[in-house]
Amino acid sequence: MQDSVKVLLADDHKIFLDGLEELLSKEGGFLVVGKASSGRETLDLLSTCKPDIVVMDISMPDVNGIEATKIIVKNYPDVKVLALSMHLDKGMISGVLQAGARGYILKECSVDEFVRGIKAVTDGQVYLTPKVAAIVLDDYLALKEGNAQAAEHKLTPREMQVLKLLVKGEHTKSIASKLSISKSTVDTHRRNIMEKLDCNNMADLTRYVLREGLIDLDDD
Repeated sequence: MQDSVKVLLADDHKIFLDGLEELLSKEGGFLVVGKASSGRETLDLLSTCKPDIVVMDISMPDVNGIEATKIIVKNYPDVKVLALSMHLDKGMISGVLQAGARGYILKECSVDEFVRGIKAVTDGQVYLTPKVAAIVLDDYLALKEGNAQAAEHKLTPREMQVLKLLVKGEHTKSIASKLSISKSTVDTHRRNIMEKLDCNNMADLTRYVLREGLIDLDDD
């Protein structure tokens, strides 16, 4: 028989804590080993309760959920943290995920989603409620675009032309012919590109371009 998942619940509203405990007891497969109403109390209970996962509210007195998560991740690396919050705030989301939480669920979620999130995070996966996932994805795409623009600004227009042809597999002679420049000039551009983008070889350069979305390889 599989052991129950040991859960430590942390929220500064007692009625909400009691509701979560009742919900998990009815669900089966979970054992609530502790309830805390502040970040400090959460940290104090960890050594005695020995939970598998902490379901953590972010806005709590004494020590907030983000700071508590940092301490848990540092001192109890085997304990997973699932953030449970009413806030769909980009700063809170990024803060608690960067602190080491493995998931973020809104308090408006369904019982099924709540249980699914706990199981996923306990199993070592990442779980983000759809609204949160959308914010995280938008931030990632914006960051990727910013990185691509920053890299592009490092290169001259001619270097960008050479880079595109290089990663499409064109040889030095072909690039020189297409751009009406000498082969030695192509080699110089290649060296400059490698240095500016901190790449050691063509494999590194190709991975960099694909990762950062620096150029559109389908665009002729």
